[in-house]
Amino acid sequence: MERTKFILDEKDMPTSWYNVLPDLPTPLPPVLHPGTGKPIGPEDMAPLFPMDIIMQEFSPQRWIEIPEEVQDVYKIWRPTVLYRARRLEKALDTPAKIFYKYEGSSPAGSHKPNTAVAQAYYNKKAGTKRLATETGAGQWGSSLAFACMLFGLELKVYMVKVSYTQKPYRRMMMETWGAKCIPSPSNDTKAGRDILAKDPQSPGSLGIAISEAIEDAVTSKDTKYAIGSVVNHVLLHQTVIGLEAKKQMEMAGFYPDIIVGCVGGGSNFGGMFLPFIKDKIDKKRPDLRIICAEPASCPSITKGVCAYDFGDTAGMTPLMKMYTLGHTFMPPPVHAGGLRYHGMAPIVSHLYNLNLIEAKAVPQVATFEAGVRFARTEGFISAPETNHAIRVAIDEALKCKESGEAKTILIAHSGHGHFDMAAYEQYLSGQLSDYEYPEARVKEALASLPKVG
Repeated sequence: MERTKFILDEKDMPTSWYNVLPDLPTPLPPVLHPGTGKPIGPEDMAPLFPMDIIMQEFSPQRWIEIPEEVQDVYKIWRPTVLYRARRLEKALDTPAKIFYKYEGSSPAGSHKPNTAVAQAYYNKKAGTKRLATETGAGQWGSSLAFACMLFGLELKVYMVKVSYTQKPYRRMMMETWGAKCIPSPSNDTKAGRDILAKDPQSPGSLGIAISEAIEDAVTSKDTKYAIGSVVNHVLLHQTVIGLEAKKQMEMAGFYPDIIVGCVGGGSNFGGMFLPFIKDKIDKKRPDLRIICAEPASCPSITKGVCAYDFGDTAGMTPLMKMYTLGHTFMPPPVHAGGLRYHGMAPIVSHLYNLNLIEAKAVPQVATFEAGVRFARTEGFISAPETNHAIRVAIDEALKCKESGEAKTILIAHSGHGHFDMAAYEQYLSGQLSDYEYPEARVKEALASLPKVG
């Protein structure tokens, strides 16, 4: 009987993270100091991060050892399972072979603890007492709350207000693990108060929440900032996903023709595809397609521009070269709160510019249609973010049905949707709607891009 799931032993877990920086065909554009316009160095990031993490951000080493303390925590849920989606294949009547790497088995229910645990560990090692962070849908905030609980750190989470309202159980998870969570924009920071003065009903955004968390970190004693996506060290920590998946695909006897994942800031999908992309860079798998699935209402890659921009709304972060809709852009309140970000990870943006990866934007209703189809075949109820990847994977499988090609498709399944049932209720009752790409608002936001020589 053919296998449906592929499970690694603990001894087969990765003991090092993969760093793509030394393997890039051309170097990543430097991160710039917002004041001087010159490339930043480790000392510029010291107010925000512990030095071990800063060194990882710029590391020229291909492999970075995972500390034993981090590996021990990973063993609570890792290695995660790779599934063959046989029931979905049958329902689609496609010759395609569909696999998905399921990250919903972590205590927080998503891929986010892969970096949350590492960041909490390095902060504890450096003597940090407290962390401040932002969260969109709450998966990052709950993951960091879990990690801070393990390492004895205090945590304050600024949660995007629309998601704070939509997903109260994520907040309760954070509080159960001992963190404090408040809606953003808030009155606790100057950045939040400035936004509320302009728009008291602001639904919030990740950019605003980042501004609040950074302000909190730099103005509070013994506090550092932790981030759940976008920057290099976060994508680095997530490569445990792709490293495991490569071994599991070998167990299955296949190599993917297409890898699909959802992207907001890029950490989940980057963690999956970066260990594979080296094969494409080295010309071992030149035909490998890597497809980023993003929301049509917040399409930073497919509709944004590649430019230097701030990672936050208030303009407190260093300037990163990335695909962006403008740091002042306010995304529509879609249920995929983890994808409501104006910019894309510099690594993902750079690889897109090098034509090594693709991007597709999909509307909200179509993603939930795909998510329900997946639930009614494979059983797992997926996060709204993950549904974007499932939508694109189904579309590619249906193309195989038309062409007769038996391609192998690998989905980066970023997490479960158990706390997103209100969104599913809206879809099932016919009340869920699509949000159009707000072109006029994006043009307005892009006009505010910082001027870089």
